[in-house]
Amino acid sequence: MTDLSAFPITHKWPAQHPDRLQLYSLPTPNGVKVSIMLEEIGLPYEAHKVSFDTNDQLSPEFLSLNPNNKIPAILDPDGPGGQPLALFESGAILLYLAEKSGRLIPDDAAGRYEAIQWLMFQMGGIGPMFGQLGFFNKFAGRDYEDKRPRDRYVAESRRLLAVLDRRLQGRDWLLDDYGIADIATFPWIRNLVGFYEAGELVGFDDFSNVNRALQAFLARPAVARGLKIPG
Repeated sequence: MTDLSAFPITHKWPAQHPDRLQLYSLPTPNGVKVSIMLEEIGLPYEAHKVSFDTNDQLSPEFLSLNPNNKIPAILDPDGPGGQPLALFESGAILLYLAEKSGRLIPDDAAGRYEAIQWLMFQMGGIGPMFGQLGFFNKFAGRDYEDKRPRDRYVAESRRLLAVLDRRLQGRDWLLDDYGIADIATFPWIRNLVGFYEAGELVGFDDFSNVNRALQAFLARPAVARGLKIPG
């Protein structure tokens, strides 16, 4: 049996199946990227809930795996060379899992970099901007009398949605085939119009191609499962 006891995170979240990939996460837009990916590729894994309510992400055990105290993070007992590998940052994890499984990323070099390009677009733009808009629309920022910060993120979110809408004109997914760029992007769009309640604010109905692709994404069985993990 695989021994993961050298990793302090397993002391707080013991591995019942140490031969499986260990996922430390929550069903947030960043968290579900990895659970959806794992469901899509069918790689056996064990999910552990990192509760923000009890500041699990600030515990020494979690920080030993991710010093940036953010979810998701993974511990793969069967990493490169058969050695355990710990990873944080959702984009890096998606790339790792795509390469490990040989799925959901193009085989050719040009296609691979195109996929990475759109993955970086989500990580550098979609996630940070939508997250800030969520703060100013739903959380503490909504009480600010000065609406200029909120409106800045509304405008930038609309601009990013327009980029996606043009990209999706005449195509089903961000690349020719469904892949990691879609898995990274559409949970954030779902969150923007759902949890953040900002659909009307950004005029989401103006972006018909994005909405069409979002509905196709949500209709995938692996996505439906991944969105609920960890329960």
